[in-house]
Amino acid sequence: MNRLRSFGIGCTFLALAFAMSCAKGASPAARAWWSHVEYLASDRLEGRDTGSEGYRQAAAYVGDQFRSFGVLPGAGDGFLQPIEFVSRRLREAESSLELIRSSGMEPVALGEEATISMSLDPAPDLEASLVFTGYGLSLPEAGYDDLAGLDLRGKVAVYVSGGPASLPGPLRAHAQASEERWKAMQAAGAAGLISISNPNHTDVPWARAIRNRLNPRLTMADEALRKRPGLRFNASFNPAHAERLFQGSGYTFAGLLERADREVQLPRFELPVSIRAHIAFDAKPLESSNVVGIIPGSDPDLKNEFVVLSAHLDHLGVGGAIDGDSIYNGAMDNASGIATLIEIARTAHERHATPRRSLVLLAVTGEEKGLLGSRYFAVHPTVATGQIVADVNMDMFLPLVPFKILTVYGLKESDLGDMIVPVAKRHGARVQDDPEPQRRIFVRSDQYNFIRASVPALSFKIGYEKDSPEAAIFRAWTRERYHAPSDDLKQPVDLEAAFAFTEMLYDFSMEVANRPQRPHWKQESFFTRFAAAAGDRP
Repeated sequence: MNRLRSFGIGCTFLALAFAMSCAKGASPAARAWWSHVEYLASDRLEGRDTGSEGYRQAAAYVGDQFRSFGVLPGAGDGFLQPIEFVSRRLREAESSLELIRSSGMEPVALGEEATISMSLDPAPDLEASLVFTGYGLSLPEAGYDDLAGLDLRGKVAVYVSGGPASLPGPLRAHAQASEERWKAMQAAGAAGLISISNPNHTDVPWARAIRNRLNPRLTMADEALRKRPGLRFNASFNPAHAERLFQGSGYTFAGLLERADREVQLPRFELPVSIRAHIAFDAKPLESSNVVGIIPGSDPDLKNEFVVLSAHLDHLGVGGAIDGDSIYNGAMDNASGIATLIEIARTAHERHATPRRSLVLLAVTGEEKGLLGSRYFAVHPTVATGQIVADVNMDMFLPLVPFKILTVYGLKESDLGDMIVPVAKRHGARVQDDPEPQRRIFVRSDQYNFIRASVPALSFKIGYEKDSPEAAIFRAWTRERYHAPSDDLKQPVDLEAAFAFTEMLYDFSMEVANRPQRPHWKQESFFTRFAAAAGDRP
């Protein structure tokens, strides 16, 4: 054990030494990129939680950087687009959750066995029976509906994360988006939701996630912008304790999970148990801002169209300590993307770039709270409505290895995917599609709100070959650093890979801005439905 402990300490020092040596040996452009990460992920900003003083300092820093590189304010007279939220914090000691069986009442340990969501306006008290709804997905147009034939009126729907392999990856991801799932559940009469994550496909293990369960959660103050209107109860059940829900049903959670791992359709059935919940919480108003800058276009006509380059500025703030560290710095998630946004501004300034279309540099707030800042901007853009032609998103692109492979989320959905292939090739990288669609990455970051507003969008990460040594590096990073205090400045980072990625993204953004035609959805893309609904795209 002592040898293992010594090895862990040694790895920490090696990681710090590696990061420092990389910075010293890196090119000036790569060091400039890293300097932004150093500031934004410093302990001084305490993890940039939405609406916090650390976040305000981070937003001021981004605005100052934009200004220094000739970027114009993009939110009226300044760079900040303020957004009003409602912040809710659970009073867990005064709250309770119980299972009610014919044999009696069984308390559920909040934290260890289940958590209650504050990302909604909860009902103080609820008692309802439970129905297992499989994956809880309703896509009748694709010939798939987990809710068909179920009586959910006044009941709480229980579901397992995931979806059947019969559904294409983007469609499966979209159906699992919280607003889409709740829309179907609400139409079926459900009173609430209980989710059970598949532990074999989750990025954050239960033990880590619950450390921050008592941190405030946010909803939009504007009820029209809330993602799940009418939802009054939402809980997550620890998969390690989920057998409790299926006791006496004729099914086991282990058996259902085995089917979910095979990505086949799951059975749906009434559960012989009800729940009783009492929820005590505090609520207060909160304000936080997007940061918006504009590089104006040069073409007399196309300058009134906009290509958005987006990245989220917020992270998790201060939370439960891990190995004595309670600051969730968010160096890769997503100070890295903001650093690239700033360096694109620098590059445009130094090269005297004159794109034909205007570029919007958008650092959004509230991504970690449910993609809230980008949702607000997509509905209330600071530029002309209907004139945003594309979104290019950067979220935790992970420069952990040399930049040889570019993973593109949304590659096959619009002609933006066709455009990125030759650009990446010029920068020595080949393009690959989403290798892990079950993780739903395409709808878990800010580009999704632009997609819902009918705007073609892509998101990017540095990629790797399946089952390669590089794949092991990325798996280890997700397991050990994702949404953990160890996503800090001590970790090994390939600064030249970050610079190469930034250069590639700059060139791609300029190509999109300069092309005569607007980007468009491909005819076969599922997401053409949003363009058709908006009525402004083919």
